[in-house]
Amino acid sequence: MPDPTHSAEVPGTRVRDIRLARGLTQEQLAEHANLSLAVVKKIEQGGNGRLDTYHALARALDVRTSALFEPGAPHATTRADDDKVDLMPLRQAITPPMAATGRLLIDDAIEPEPDLSNLRSTAATLAASYYSDDYGRIAQFLPALVTSARLAVDHYSNSPHHTEALKLRSDVLQTAGRYLTQVRAYDLAHAALRDALLDAAAAGDQDRAGSAVYLQGWLLMRQGRLDEAERLAVATADDVEPRISRASKGELGVWGRLLVRASSAAARNNRPREARDMLRLAHTAGAALGGTVATYQYGWGRFDWTTVAFQAVENQVVADQPRRVLGLSARISATGTTATANTWNRHQLDVAQAHAMLRQADEATDVLAALKGEAPEWLRHQRMAADTFHEVLHRSKRRRLTSKQRDLAAFFGLQ
Repeated sequence: MPDPTHSAEVPGTRVRDIRLARGLTQEQLAEHANLSLAVVKKIEQGGNGRLDTYHALARALDVRTSALFEPGAPHATTRADDDKVDLMPLRQAITPPMAATGRLLIDDAIEPEPDLSNLRSTAATLAASYYSDDYGRIAQFLPALVTSARLAVDHYSNSPHHTEALKLRSDVLQTAGRYLTQVRAYDLAHAALRDALLDAAAAGDQDRAGSAVYLQGWLLMRQGRLDEAERLAVATADDVEPRISRASKGELGVWGRLLVRASSAAARNNRPREARDMLRLAHTAGAALGGTVATYQYGWGRFDWTTVAFQAVENQVVADQPRRVLGLSARISATGTTATANTWNRHQLDVAQAHAMLRQADEATDVLAALKGEAPEWLRHQRMAADTFHEVLHRSKRRRLTSKQRDLAAFFGLQ
């Protein structure tokens, strides 16, 4: 499936130029990249491709994935605001208009004194809604919460409660940024995460700031800005690196999560050595937790040794090593994991993709069908799932779809 998130002319031209410099024909490049000749021709002629397609080409050409894109080129994406959810209330809450005086243009209605305790409770409830894939609830209540958090910061501007209000607004905006990144409203997600980071910095809270950076790294990766995502995560991890012997769970969690993000970006940017180095450091953070779990529900969620293990599996998917994926996954399952449903589901997508890469259509279908049964709303927003199923259909030797495949085809809109 095409992904219209990249400038088509630039990567196609780079692929062709580097291929010619390597002395490769289009047929040879297609073979080395494990892609069809038609895909290589399409890319070189200016067609759009998915990020994993560009990664496969970069790996075959022995360059960074980011080398196929023009430095500094703006990200472009096409999506309608009414795609899946109506984002207008969130736009009004996150990016309100401002008058020339610098004051927000808001209603003149008299507001009661903000109740920070009540707002904190509501923020925790909506964060939990994200992890339970209740996106409808988030879309319904998050705009009002963002506005209330903004008013609270203004109300307590000269009060001892100002720092607490800043932390609250940072948390709310991180939840908003995470949700908006999930539904691919990238411009609005960037605004939310930028303001979340500024609030955390103003509150002098390094851990919250690191969490906002972690989410920003995910957003950058979704946009294909792999160099920036890796550098940002590494630089911030260096800034927040704790003294292991006396680090709190939160400090270990945010440091470990940033290193995992850096590893993910490096793996996708055809930098496997750097990806492994980052995971080794992240393993140090996981080991220091001693079997316990660090959590921060508004930003990076959870971190423990399984976080590192799951990222190692994902990196093997990116490296086109499906048998290693299945082997590592079996070891994780045998060891046992307390991963959240979202984390486990994301891991299962890696397993489904590995089966698809090995032309094991029935196994991949079974994994996707199970995910649809367990988390349909989450799966609906996973482009990787639709791409994997499309690959299953493409490589399947069956002339007719099974009942599970027909059901998934309808779910992903492929009929």
